Amino acid sequence: MARVALLSNPRSTGNRSLLPRVRSFCAEHQDIFHYEVERADQVGEALKTIAKVKPTVLVINGGDGTVQAALTEIFNGRHFGDAAPPVAVLPNGKTNLIAHDLGADGDPMAALERVLEIARSDLDPHIVRRELIALSGGTPDGKPVLGMFLGGAGLADAMLYCRHKIYPLGLPNSVAHFLALLLGIISVAAGRRIKIGPVRPKPLRVSVLKQGELNGQFAVLMVTTLQRLLFKGHMPGAGARTGAMQLLVIDRSFMALMRALTAAIRGTLGRIRLSGVHLERGDEIRIEGEQSNVILDGEIFQAGEGEAIVLKPTPPVHFLRLAA
Repeated sequence: MARVALLSNPRSTGNRSLLPRVRSFCAEHQDIFHYEVERADQVGEALKTIAKVKPTVLVINGGDGTVQAALTEIFNGRHFGDAAPPVAVLPNGKTNLIAHDLGADGDPMAALERVLEIARSDLDPHIVRRELIALSGGTPDGKPVLGMFLGGAGLADAMLYCRHKIYPLGLPNSVAHFLALLLGIISVAAGRRIKIGPVRPKPLRVSVLKQGELNGQFAVLMVTTLQRLLFKGHMPGAGARTGAMQLLVIDRSFMALMRALTAAIRGTLGRIRLSGVHLERGDEIRIEGEQSNVILDGEIFQAGEGEAIVLKPTPPVHFLRLAA
């Protein structure tokens, strides 16, 4: 029985230079079962094979999109039945939000070594439970897709601009993210789209079951079950209901955006009420609009005209947290 099963995506940007080291490491450690896929439609077959070796831990080596595809297959395909192994994620994507939340920062190889060390000892102190976001209504086949971080409205536009316009410049990820954030803020301050920068977001209607509805143009729309975010930030109230879906919406207003950023830097976001900043928790969130583009763990989804993107939480899934 393999202690660790490693699922790698060679097409992930980080793996272009990392994968040779990963292969060498796996060749030196016989208790690691390494499986490589190049397309999302190969993940199901990969997990079916991995399930046969009954690993203690399943490690995903790829970007957030690879993690999303694997989580969707684990949940929908039920390849492991009711005994799915805890999932660990190597920090090997552009944003690494999921890996960051699970305490995997820095060198992916150091994270893999740490996973193997934990797998050879007592797992229990390192197991954490997270609910996932099940997205339906914007998928081609109608089947729910699972993830842990969703961005919409101006945030999704900034993420897409960063992906298509800034990443190709070859800048470090941190610099690319800062530029995308800065251009997004300038666009909001200008009240219109600038020559360089994200497009102006379309009006949206966002509703939380039994808690009300928001209508308008928003600078930020974020739904997550993660507890830690970029810049070492934490989602406010994350400890109240571990993994519950949390919604953050910021009006398309320069002052509202500045209030939220200042509160986030100070660690007070969610502790005090801020004009133009809306924080809710819910068991069902609906997003509707003319172009309700959302990005779930790096993948784009859009509901058809007159349809809604619907988000619901899943039962908790076990993950392996690397940090103490």
